[in-house]
Amino acid sequence: MYFSNNIKLLRKRRGRTQDEMAFTLKTKRPTLSGYENGVATPNLTALMQFSEYFGIAIDTLVKVDLSTLSESQLTQLERGYDIFIKGGNLRVLATTVDENNEENIELVNEKARAGYAMGYADPEYIRILPTFKLPFLSKQKKYRTFQISGDSMLPIPDGSYVTGEYVQDWNFIRNHHAYIVITHEEGVVFKVAENNIKSHGSLRLHSLNTLYEPFDLTVNQIKEVWKFVNYISAEVPEPNKEKDQMAEELMQLKKQVQAIQMKLNL
Repeated sequence: MYFSNNIKLLRKRRGRTQDEMAFTLKTKRPTLSGYENGVATPNLTALMQFSEYFGIAIDTLVKVDLSTLSESQLTQLERGYDIFIKGGNLRVLATTVDENNEENIELVNEKARAGYAMGYADPEYIRILPTFKLPFLSKQKKYRTFQISGDSMLPIPDGSYVTGEYVQDWNFIRNHHAYIVITHEEGVVFKVAENNIKSHGSLRLHSLNTLYEPFDLTVNQIKEVWKFVNYISAEVPEPNKEKDQMAEELMQLKKQVQAIQMKLNL
């Protein structure tokens, strides 16, 4: 039973003292200290109080060793995504951390993409992926970078490295936002999403390149979802010829107007 260590860990993560937490729970500090030290056993009423206070299910507080979770997993739990509360299948993300126990960003390049679709949940496979850091990203979230191919998401060029933030609960996928979707048959797919999970149990995926038709993916075809954060490319974007042409036409029109005004003033 992990209850004593878990409540101590969660209390410290909130920056609360035993006195403060005991006051909020309307209990005595020695009683709380006894729970945290494992010398006192909470009754059902006390377990319900702690569950409500932390927003975490009793089963999780008792059965799961929270100290073994990564920072991003703990943050997800604290935000209310708890399998025992919300139901459904918990998606356990294989991840790596550095010597300071901070999340790495794993890189899935073009050669590794086919293997990733099979080994995404295998810690041994994830461990051999190259890793790096982007210091401007949050340490409380989990990121992974995928190399994309093709022209379906132009103007993001072929071969770009696209970084995504892990999405634990797919109900929070937002319409008209870009996502990296790991699928059973298509592998790694980078598209703009339309969330139809509640109504049809599927996502409709759109390309930025309008030459490509949208298509639907049911949730049982999806393995992982990552929300687009940024991309890195060695290519310099092509000039926007259409925009430049419009600017030139506007300039010519302006000159014509000025010429007419000069004639009217003569």
